[in-house]
Amino acid sequence: MDRRILTGGLLVMMVLALAGCSQTRPPKGFTALFNGRDFTGWKGLVGNPETRAKMTVEQLAEEQAKADSLMRENWLVRDGLLIYDGNGFDNICTAEDYGDFELLVEWKIDKGSDSGIYLRGTPQVQIWDPGNSDVGSGGLFNNKDHADKPLKLVDNPVGEWNKFRIIMIGRWTNVYLNGELVVDTTIMENYWDRNKDIYETGPIELQAHNSKVYFRNIYSRKLN
Repeated sequence: MDRRILTGGLLVMMVLALAGCSQTRPPKGFTALFNGRDFTGWKGLVGNPETRAKMTVEQLAEEQAKADSLMRENWLVRDGLLIYDGNGFDNICTAEDYGDFELLVEWKIDKGSDSGIYLRGTPQVQIWDPGNSDVGSGGLFNNKDHADKPLKLVDNPVGEWNKFRIIMIGRWTNVYLNGELVVDTTIMENYWDRNKDIYETGPIELQAHNSKVYFRNIYSRKLN
């Protein structure tokens, strides 16, 4: 992985930290995935990469309509935030697929909450209450053969905002949480088919895991 990408991104994190709650514009070179007003650029999740690949165009369209309806039942946009109300397990995902990319996202949870960020449709960069496990957020939770836990616990207290910076190039993933490196150039495994490498492209998903979670300032830039 190109270390210039990692070094340059530290400046981005400094900009976000200085901006705090007022940050509403994407940093230079990034695109806002969430406009703070509505679901533009997002859709309900249909199945997983393996099941979607087996659907006909007609089947996929039918299932997408159902997923979009479910999304609007439990996801909402309020005061510039993208919020999951905690009822059910219906993920939301980007309408666009991504290959190599850098992602910035801020999140906060309630006590006992559980969520995550799926990369190319694959679980997941973990979000949870470290008080329930003594392990912090940011690890590649579903890895089996490669590291699945973060290098350190750097979560802010429950109820406060946290900031992820996630870089994915090929199979390799780096995760920074609140400016600290917690996943260092680690292979992200294909949860859906352990015999395959992770997919070359796929959506970015925000996980719904039957607990309330809040997201804001979601920015990306493509690296390929």
